[in-house]
Order: sequence, then C-alpha cells, then structure tokens
Amino acid sequence: MITLEICCGSYEDAIAAERAGASRIELNSALALGGLTPDIGDLCLCKKQLCIPVIAMLRPRAGGFCYTEGEFFCMQKSAEIMLEAGADGLAFGILTPDRQVDIPRTKMLVELTHSYGREAVFHRAFDCVENLTAGAEALLTAGVDRVLTSGGAATAQEGCDMLHLLQMQFGDRLEVLAGSGVRSANVRRLIEQTGISQIHSSCRGNREDLTARGNQVSFAVQEGEKWYAYECVKESSVYAIYQEIVKYEGEGHENL
Repeated sequence: MITLEICCGSYEDAIAAERAGASRIELNSALALGGLTPDIGDLCLCKKQLCIPVIAMLRPRAGGFCYTEGEFFCMQKSAEIMLEAGADGLAFGILTPDRQVDIPRTKMLVELTHSYGREAVFHRAFDCVENLTAGAEALLTAGVDRVLTSGGAATAQEGCDMLHLLQMQFGDRLEVLAGSGVRSANVRRLIEQTGISQIHSSCRGNREDLTARGNQVSFAVQEGEKWYAYECVKESSVYAIYQEIVKYEGEGHENL
C-alpha cells in the first residue's frame, strides 16, 4: 500500500487532507516559513477529530538546523507536550555546523519519542547533509524510523536516482518518504522510478482574507499580479494525487 502524507498548517488543513484521501498528515504552523512547531490547540483538535495518524513538526524557528542549547531545550519540552497530547510521531532534524546529522541530539529526541511508543521522523534537514548515504547510516545509528527527503535535490523528481539508491540500500531498515514537488502529474512516475511507497506533498493553495490589507498597510503576500493572505492545503490537489495512487494500486503493481 502507498502512504500519502500531506503537509498541513492547521486543523482545517488536516480535515481537508483527510477528506480528500490522505493516509497521514504532518502538522505544522507557518507553512510560508517551511513549517514550524504547530499550535497545541490544532494538534489536540486533530487528534480528537481525525482517524488518520498525525505527525507533529518539531522545529522551533525558520532557517537552518543547527540549534543552540536553549533552542534544543525548547524542542525537548515541546516534544514532551505534543507526545502527551497524543501526536503519533514527531518530525525533526538537527545538524552539526559542518552539515552532518547531530547523532547525540537526534538520539535523545528519538528515545523520547520511542518512550511514548511513537514514530521518530527526520525531516528534510536531511537534504542539507553533505553525504546522504553517510547521513542515512547516521540516522540508523540514532534509531530514526523514517526520513523525509527529496534525494538532496530541489524536487523529488530531480532527486529520483538518489531516492532509488536510498530505498534500495536502506529501505528495509529506514522508511524513505519522498517529498518536494510531488503532484498528481508526477506521482506515478516517481513511485515507478524510485520503488518508494511513501509520498509526501504540500498540495498548497492560497487563501484570501480581505482584512489582510488596509488603506495604507498590507500583511498579504504578492504572487505575480495576485495577492493572498496565507497558504493552505488545496483539497482538490490532494484528491488528484489520491486518485492517481488508487489507479496505480488498482493495476496490481508488484512493488506495492
């Protein structure tokens, strides 16, 4: 079976994603910044209302992934709070200044997550690691369950050769979740070329809020000639990927 994970920025996003066929969500806040630790209220509502697993992002700020002692302490406390609230897993990524996996800190978060019987996921900080195969070995050393990656490229399609290598070399010990630029138009090709059975997509849309702009001020974002207030999950895009996956599985492919 192919798992379709959707990156969500709110409770409303998560509801839309499940309704459109998602089999798991990654819950964040601040999608425009690449996704940060979610609001605890969103997480509690998701766990109360959704029937699919909810992986909570653990990321204290935008930018890189080499954290100060204070930032890491906050990550540990946030992890405890989200696990207590019922998160089915945590997605995090911690690197050393020389772009290697920070094994000691990663292991600490993995052990905390596993103590609750939940999944530990290393997010796309992995794609900033200098050597991805060595990075995958480091994740195994730290006990990580799954890694979200584009194969070190800008998109999963561009990184499909590395994704295939990671799946072949580590797939039986480390779940490989392919993400970045995954759409209904390329999801089938990506699965076929990589052998990966877990797909991550943002399926982003833009939503307007007329109160984002006043007479002389604006909190909206301009994209070309259009303005929007914030990003959200586009339900039709999730459903389109879901439909492609259903058709692919219906053909009875052996690698599934």
